[in-house]
Amino acid sequence: MHNHFYTLITGASEGFGKALAIECANRKMNLILVALPDSKLYALAEFIKQKYKVDVIALEKDLTIEENCIWVFKEVEQLRLSVNMLINNVGIGSTMLFSEGSVSFYQKQLKLNVIATTLLTSLFLDMLKSNKPSHILNVGSLCSFFFLAKKQVYGATKSYIYFFSKSLRRELRSDGINVSVICPGGMNTNASVMATNKSNNWLMRMSIMDPEDVAPIAIKGLLNRKEIIIPGRINKLFLLADKLLPPIINEMISNHHMKKFKSVSAIE
Repeated sequence: MHNHFYTLITGASEGFGKALAIECANRKMNLILVALPDSKLYALAEFIKQKYKVDVIALEKDLTIEENCIWVFKEVEQLRLSVNMLINNVGIGSTMLFSEGSVSFYQKQLKLNVIATTLLTSLFLDMLKSNKPSHILNVGSLCSFFFLAKKQVYGATKSYIYFFSKSLRRELRSDGINVSVICPGGMNTNASVMATNKSNNWLMRMSIMDPEDVAPIAIKGLLNRKEIIIPGRINKLFLLADKLLPPIINEMISNHHMKKFKSVSAIE
């Protein structure tokens, strides 16, 4: 071990969470990785231990259950681990008409995308205050800046993450805790998402990034205490165009784009 602090990453078994874990390990950070049961998390933890020579703790829990968020915190306390970096990555993505989703799905999406992030941040706050320098990275989405058909609940959860992060950053500045939010566009995080990404038009396909390319941008931005991290030049261009173009043109473009998407939901 190169230090006694740990970085806790949720949703760490695949996709962006896995890429973040490897990037942090490459920077010689000890890790606490959290993911669903039977998600091959233990194999990933062992691989990182062997390759990067850091300490890795794997915790398999379903974070849609609030008691499991509390269990994770108590387990970290019981193991006497000192967390100085919290990365709230876990979430469920979706692209579907509102009428196509079930109440149970939306409840699960809200619990994972909103409640788990909020609860874990609250639980680990005092520990972060004690273990400086400390950081919180919340994973938002580029779609939190837009009003997209088929992204109504997902976009709303990521808008919450964006607002929560910016407000919390101001609140915790005096405590020496940095809060950053990363808002990536489309990423090839898993098979179902990759299949959906292929249905994009050519410009949107060009904006799709691999998690392995986004993770270094995320951690560099976090350690540089950047407030909002937007990876990719094309994604930055989308935001600029949204500000410059008339609302009616933006709506026409986004509606045309979203019509191409097939309905899909997946753990991010």
